[in-house]
Amino acid sequence: MIRPRSRALFEEALRALPGGVDSPVRAFTAVGGHPVFVARGSGAWLTDEDNQRYVDYVLSWGALILGHAPPRVISAIQDAATRGTSFGAPSVHETSLAQALQHAMPSLELLRFVCSGTEATMSAVRVARAFTDRPQLVKFAGCYHGHADQFLVQAGSGVATLSLPDSPGVTRGAAADTVVLPFNALDEVEALFSKRPDRIAAVIVEPVAGNMGVVPAAPGFLEGLRAVTTKHGALLIFDEVMTGFRVHPGGAQALYGVTPDLTTLGKIIGGGLPVGAYGGRREVMQLVAPAGPVYQAGTLAGNPLTMAAGLAMLAELRAPGVWDGVASMAQRLADGLTVLATEAGVPLHVQRAGTMLTPFFTEAPVTSWTDAARAHRERFSRVFHRLLKHGVYWPPSQFEAAFVSSAHGDAELSQTLEAFRGALREEAAA
Repeated sequence: MIRPRSRALFEEALRALPGGVDSPVRAFTAVGGHPVFVARGSGAWLTDEDNQRYVDYVLSWGALILGHAPPRVISAIQDAATRGTSFGAPSVHETSLAQALQHAMPSLELLRFVCSGTEATMSAVRVARAFTDRPQLVKFAGCYHGHADQFLVQAGSGVATLSLPDSPGVTRGAAADTVVLPFNALDEVEALFSKRPDRIAAVIVEPVAGNMGVVPAAPGFLEGLRAVTTKHGALLIFDEVMTGFRVHPGGAQALYGVTPDLTTLGKIIGGGLPVGAYGGRREVMQLVAPAGPVYQAGTLAGNPLTMAAGLAMLAELRAPGVWDGVASMAQRLADGLTVLATEAGVPLHVQRAGTMLTPFFTEAPVTSWTDAARAHRERFSRVFHRLLKHGVYWPPSQFEAAFVSSAHGDAELSQTLEAFRGALREEAAA
């Protein structure tokens, strides 16, 4: 598909922005070609600067569960803006949104709003280390928790080896206290704790990994993490920046019935505006300044526009049948893709959790980063561009989740499946 204006805009952006974008995946590096420059969004649809329309399954990486520009959210933002865009002082909407989140996730006994998911996870780890007076953090390969230095590390060889930096600019010192283990490998977590029972401050996990594609926790994995951290006095942190309100109205912790000590949230709770939050057990969160000595602050935290948008989004999402309708549409899409791949004879394994899904070009289910890395990336790239040509905007990476919104209906589903049918048939014939 020729998109001359998007191409020209990207070339111009390259002269002003590193790589021409403000977040790496937007550059289409994983799939080739140049990115689509978006002019506007409405409902389930994007329109680019070349005036071409696409059914959108990126949805601001999951934030837009009601679709683009939902009237109730836009009205709330407009109303709030007339009273001021930022105060740097408390406002009632901060408390109201906090209470709404506590109602949905009772584990959030106290919470603090921040401006991004990275800020939320970074802050949660800091308070966990202060509470336990321990240095080390356990994370899992394939789980992404933002771009703070302590998260940008790769696993060493074997359980006993600490990690090395995975990005230039991250020092060995910043990475030294992060240990990376395989996702869904509870035995390795237990073995690590047996060797370092008094060194590990926290285990942080995406309960449904969404940054290597949708990879749910295996049966017993989260329950095992809860048990081993409790036994050894470490904290369990659920990174629900992606899964919050996406896999269940009460988050993955409600879906699995496992209560973490701390939870991080983002994306969706701001109704499409920049936001993050972290919270959990009162005795832990009481350490956060000004209640306690763990310093964390932000001029734009609790921004009145974001709080108003988040409240409007949650009110709409709580309406009878709304969330269930989105999950049902995701299930219909997943089922349809499975049928089409079978008909075409193309190996495809579709994994879904709530309102998010990933079609992996693999022969078998994906349960870890090792499994995900075996996916046929070149095949994904070819299919991606065929979908784009036929008006479907899919996430531009095999390892990103796709999302559905309440604005996606039968017409959007039909166009999507028809585009996939053609793309898979072409792939089978190639």
